Amino acid sequence: MFPQILNFLGQADYVNKYVNQFSAEDGFRSKETSYWFPEQASSMAKNVDFLYMAIFWVSTVFFLVIVGVMCYFVIKYRRRPGIGPQPSSSHNTTIEILWSVLPSIILVWFFYQGAWDYLDSKFAPEGAEEIVVTGKKWDWTFTYPDGDQSSELHLVLDRPTKLILRSEDVLHSFFVPAFRQKMDVVPGRYTYYYVKPIKDGIFRVFCTEYCGDNHSGMKTWCHVHKSDAVRKEKTQWIIKDHKAWENGERLFKLNCAGCHNVNGVAATGPALNTIWGMEETLIDGTKVKVDENYISESIKYPNAKVVSGYGPVSKMQTFEGKLSNQDIDFVIAYLKHLKQPGSGDELKAAAPSAETPAAPAEPKQEPAAEQPAPSPGAGG
Repeated sequence: MFPQILNFLGQADYVNKYVNQFSAEDGFRSKETSYWFPEQASSMAKNVDFLYMAIFWVSTVFFLVIVGVMCYFVIKYRRRPGIGPQPSSSHNTTIEILWSVLPSIILVWFFYQGAWDYLDSKFAPEGAEEIVVTGKKWDWTFTYPDGDQSSELHLVLDRPTKLILRSEDVLHSFFVPAFRQKMDVVPGRYTYYYVKPIKDGIFRVFCTEYCGDNHSGMKTWCHVHKSDAVRKEKTQWIIKDHKAWENGERLFKLNCAGCHNVNGVAATGPALNTIWGMEETLIDGTKVKVDENYISESIKYPNAKVVSGYGPVSKMQTFEGKLSNQDIDFVIAYLKHLKQPGSGDELKAAAPSAETPAAPAEPKQEPAAEQPAPSPGAGG
């Protein structure tokens, strides 16, 4: 039943890539996952868990004591025939001090510990690596100091890291449960998130602020590597070393996968794995063939020809100025490859000519603030 549900949601292929990271007998839960929380994978996680459990048990003890005493009094002093109200003392200084001062001390400690841990997670130490995180409906892009980009976050074990978060559209929120840290990603400003991973592995990343109808699909993975060299292998991308469709697949993951699937299941936009060469019916009733001209126009001017069932106003943003003509050729090669594997190999990853604009064929050359839209790999 579980695989069928995943297929229905368009997530099966994405999850299967990482299923071997979990124990089957644990039901996809890490072996170090407790009853209360996932495993602790950051330097902050232990403090957060300790404070949570302290608040939980203090609240539990006070609840049991107060409710227990209340129930005792209700039974002992209930109204009964022949027994009237008894005089009681109107004031007890010791009790008054006890139930005022003791809870106040505990609450002040809660506040102090929580504020200290929060500030610890906000301010990175000097020299921390900086990674730019861009959130956009409905995916993520991560830009590293050397200019490399990825649709999944890659960190280095025990390296202090400052995430610089920004949004290209609406309010998002970046959350890694294993790190116990969450930060809003606010349009028009930068927010910051400090993390020091203490465990290598693969951990889920979520958006925890409702950002639209595909909010639940805005998720990706955080990979923590044991060395910078391993991280570099995962994030570096050299165009000439890859086939045209492979370059197109990378561009799809970085820009399109938040709204389009390639498994035959429609998301915010239509699935793209079978559309090449087909005739699509537009919202005005006309038909158009999915060819190079249509794909190029749809990428640059998505509202020009909207497919029936996805209108009347397309939610797709324009990529005019974000993807070069060569980038669009790579995407077209990828769509051809999806329809018929091997058919997207003929376009070579040649250096851009004067007729082919160069920006941004190699994402690692782009400034962080102008990176294309983010994506969670194949999470949409």
